[in-house]
Amino acid sequence: MSHTEGPAAGPAGLAADDEPQFITVPPGTPADRLDKVLASLLDGHSRSRLQGWIEAGWVRVNGAPAKVRQIVGAGDVLAVWEQPAPESLAFAPEPVDFAVVDESPDWIVVNKPAGLVTHPGAGNWQGTLLNGLLHRYPELSRVARAGIVHRLDKDTSGLMVVARTELAQTHLVRQLQARSMGREYVALAHGRLAAAGVVDRAIGRDARVPVRMSVDRPIAPKPAVTHFAPQRHGSEPSGGPVTEVLCRLETGRTHQIRVHLASLGHPLLADTLYGGRQVAGAVRQMLHARALHFDDPGGRGPVDFRAPPPGDMRQVQDTLLWNS
Repeated sequence: MSHTEGPAAGPAGLAADDEPQFITVPPGTPADRLDKVLASLLDGHSRSRLQGWIEAGWVRVNGAPAKVRQIVGAGDVLAVWEQPAPESLAFAPEPVDFAVVDESPDWIVVNKPAGLVTHPGAGNWQGTLLNGLLHRYPELSRVARAGIVHRLDKDTSGLMVVARTELAQTHLVRQLQARSMGREYVALAHGRLAAAGVVDRAIGRDARVPVRMSVDRPIAPKPAVTHFAPQRHGSEPSGGPVTEVLCRLETGRTHQIRVHLASLGHPLLADTLYGGRQVAGAVRQMLHARALHFDDPGGRGPVDFRAPPPGDMRQVQDTLLWNS
């Protein structure tokens, strides 16, 4: 493989001093698709990543925009603007929109909007709450996970506490482990849930559907306890029964409320992963973390916070027909 220097028009908006790597396809290289040839020349990157670069305009062939399937061979000059791996940007500060309910030198209470991922992971390496926290509070770069103590699902809205120091994080995590941190959710569930109760069923990854959690056939199950109490009953405009439910967590397993209520035959409205249906205008699972209680790590004693459901959930509540 040989390298040459020469001018190359880069992708639109690229700074003039951002120079690509120039690669001349070596003699004897069989003509083949660009992505295959490039993968053989840049073995430090996966073919799928290189395909992404090509599609995004970060590769040119003989000075012209490239296509994944175009044929290249010996003597062709490739200009490649190498891009960082998505996971390398996971802890980069980014401006992300979220509301801060209150803060102290030890903690921040956030009202997370629905649709915002809490923490970077596969498929969501950027634009998460963690990225936004690092942007708004740079000092959180010195705290593990940017101070995040507990998570909410992407499409669940509501209150979360974030620690501003390692000491505060340890204090808050211990409250979670001791089940002394109070977390209360409001949910809209299918069916008529007649009485209050407790679901005490371990949760683990579903053995047959990896994106789901399960109480029936869990892999590596962990204890999970949810207290629930119906608040009011009503119906969808089409007539199906609905219950507004308050849920209190003792544990904090992935999808816990969603799985536990579905296990009772009462999946959340629009929670299609667990059998819910999109009715009354609901397009995401109808679950909101409305109340949070913990002991202040800074010594102020118990602190309590509340946040009303966001506009989309209130609109669904207003669309449902409640019993008088």
